[in-house]
Amino acid sequence: MKFLMLAAAAMACACGPATEAGVIPEYGYEVIHTYPHDPLAFTQGLFYLDGFLYEGTGLNAQSSIRKVKLETGEVLEKHDVPEQYFGEGIVNWKDHLVELTWQSHNGFIYDLASFRQIGTFSYPGEGWGLTQDGKRIIMSDGTPQIRFWDPETLKETGRITVTAHGQPVAELNELEWVKGEIYANIWQTDRIARIDPATGKVVGWIDLTGLLGASGAQESAEGNVLNGIAYDAQHDRLFVTGKRWPKLFEIRLVKKSAQ
Repeated sequence: MKFLMLAAAAMACACGPATEAGVIPEYGYEVIHTYPHDPLAFTQGLFYLDGFLYEGTGLNAQSSIRKVKLETGEVLEKHDVPEQYFGEGIVNWKDHLVELTWQSHNGFIYDLASFRQIGTFSYPGEGWGLTQDGKRIIMSDGTPQIRFWDPETLKETGRITVTAHGQPVAELNELEWVKGEIYANIWQTDRIARIDPATGKVVGWIDLTGLLGASGAQESAEGNVLNGIAYDAQHDRLFVTGKRWPKLFEIRLVKKSAQ
């Protein structure tokens, strides 16, 4: 997520394989298909809707929201966010698109069809990722906390603490709702946490090591990390990408053998 931010909290993140009883299942991946992706897009938010990808990009003076043709990566619609804002997660709700910003405590509401801005809102703390479960908007803020919002008022209605074997999992980033679970990128890692929304417990780890190299992105470039999860529920397709990656991947999860 943050281009110049150090992941100090990562040391406290329970991201490694569990060694005690009750091992959390871990999944690798199989690449099903590869699609073009704008190599300049600093991906912050991503979702799939009605055959198209919607993407939010970050960095001050470079942030935007976009409607993208999946098959070609062509940007069909684009709205540039005012340069003082660092764009973050996005989510659709009815005919609106909702966007967070990083540290300004301000968010934007757009008409989903035209990207015309129709409202603003505020929230405490940082804004990182967004998704929704059909009833609530779900938000991450870079801490182990996940917040739930009323989608009509954008006011908080509750929150959970994400844990793995009782330890808090920090730096939850881009979010996606997948088959009753919250998928969350762990900032500056190649891992995605599968989270039980009722308890906050991590019920699976997805290890995407190797996708960055396969995409052709420069591994040495700062900030070019895995970020961006989208799910096509109708066709059961899972998409992932990263910041400034030239490719977006459709993947299938493959459960790893117990160690």
